Amino acid sequence: MPKNQQRPDGQPRDKAGASVVVWLLLGLVVLFGGLYVAAHYVAGDKVPRNTTVSGVRIGGHPQGEAAQRLQAGLADRVNRPIATTIEGEQVAIDPARAGLAVDYDASVAEAGGERSWDPVRLWNYFTGGDDFEAEVEVDETAYDAQLAELDQQHGATPRDGAVAFDGIDIRTTKARTGKALDPSETLAALQQAYLEDSPEVVALERSEVAPDIDAGDVQEALDGFASPAVAAPVTLVFEGSEVKVFPEDYTAALSLVATDGELVPTLDAKALTAVVDTRVTSGAPVDATVALVDGRPQVVPARPGVTFDPAELEAGFLDAVARPQGERRIDLTATVAKPDFTTKEARALKVREEVSSFTTYFPYAEYRNINIGRAAEIIDGTLLKPGETFSMNDIVGERTEANGFTEGFVINDGILVEDLGGGVSQMATTLFNAMFFAGLEDVEHKPHSFYIDRYPVGREATVAWGAIDLRFTNDTPYGVLVDTSFTDSTPSSSGAVTVTMYSTKHWDITTTTSGRYNLTQPEVRRLDTPDCYPNEGYGGFDVDVVRYFRPVGANTETRDDEVFRTTYTPSDTVICTNPDAADE
Repeated sequence: MPKNQQRPDGQPRDKAGASVVVWLLLGLVVLFGGLYVAAHYVAGDKVPRNTTVSGVRIGGHPQGEAAQRLQAGLADRVNRPIATTIEGEQVAIDPARAGLAVDYDASVAEAGGERSWDPVRLWNYFTGGDDFEAEVEVDETAYDAQLAELDQQHGATPRDGAVAFDGIDIRTTKARTGKALDPSETLAALQQAYLEDSPEVVALERSEVAPDIDAGDVQEALDGFASPAVAAPVTLVFEGSEVKVFPEDYTAALSLVATDGELVPTLDAKALTAVVDTRVTSGAPVDATVALVDGRPQVVPARPGVTFDPAELEAGFLDAVARPQGERRIDLTATVAKPDFTTKEARALKVREEVSSFTTYFPYAEYRNINIGRAAEIIDGTLLKPGETFSMNDIVGERTEANGFTEGFVINDGILVEDLGGGVSQMATTLFNAMFFAGLEDVEHKPHSFYIDRYPVGREATVAWGAIDLRFTNDTPYGVLVDTSFTDSTPSSSGAVTVTMYSTKHWDITTTTSGRYNLTQPEVRRLDTPDCYPNEGYGGFDVDVVRYFRPVGANTETRDDEVFRTTYTPSDTVICTNPDAADE
């Protein structure tokens, strides 16, 4: 046909052929598109045919059903203990406790059980189907706990070396290599055996675990810090005033803490400040003194009054304790008030031994327990320096309720009356006798007006606030520490009060007591007052007591015998005529 020949419809023949091709192609596209859509809906979210997961056939089933089939097919295996050995010992491991579980939905999705337009996915559904392994998820918290338990039962925990202080002693702990299961290798072995049809016994191997702090770290800590720390005291310099703190005190504030593979010196700042506070005081200074410690007199050091910045002390202390001797000093910015009585002066008192002790006893009365006990409490610990005079009234103070005293019987005008502080003369008598046998100088004492038979005749004393005092002077070259002890009386037992004096023995004291002479007879008094207390009288007399001094130790003095002459007036018989007076 000629090139330009037309078809009956009037179109050129070559153009008509092109249209046919186009329509044909469109038809094919529609056909294949329809088939593709149909294939997509047929495949849906089904797993490709012939698919297995860990040996369980799940192919051709929708995702949810496939997951259920997989769960049912693996039910026996997921709950089966995993047989292992650790160093030859058989150990069954519960998969659940080890944190192992199957993610069924993820396993199905991985096997192709998902809705998709991907042609590869559609092709695989109709023509494919492979063998897959189930997706195993791991609960790391549970796995770590199980691994820790296995290591505890079948391993050997590594032990860090350590250095600690026990006073001036250094305690070391040797480092020890441990053995433990490798976390990643153990997990891989358990996962591999978890879902096998016929699993073999898994041999789990332990490996050595080095401690964080080894022997070298311990030795370095000993050489660089611990040994120097206990070698000598540290001197704190407060504006020219020096205070020593000793290892047995401050090591409680030191520790060596394992940090990043090293033993790092660490300071408890509060504990150190407490140690320093025992050597100094904040603000006013404290004089040295002498006190009983475990029954023996010891010097209690003076403490200067110091105001300083604890942070400055903390910043320099760790460095100072590691320095060699002669360089262990810290200069601190401070204000210092020095004590009036120093530790050196306290030691010079030479209070070293018991030089006298005397005990008196008294019958039951609650007021005596209160008043004698309170006086003993106040006097206890009094330190007399050479040349100082003891005054009982000055030390005990006025006998008032505010000062801890109550009413009791006292002697007034030869008869018993009630007044605050009754019974305190028992303390005065005990003190007088302790002073007497310690060889101290009697300055003032007054015996009771009439004799009380529980006291040593001629060697007793009474006191009355504002009128009568007991005073004696420490005329020895040594200090004298006065110690008291007290036992309450009860309805069935006597009370007791003891005064013991500590010093360096200067005199050996002996005594004699004369017979009674110048005897006098009591009178009879009839009193018609409500505060009358009846009394069965007895006579008075004179008596002489002699104190003899014999020098001892370094004492080369001589002293004349000392005579104490006492006149006791009669204790009158008192008859109470007032019907409201006391019965006794």
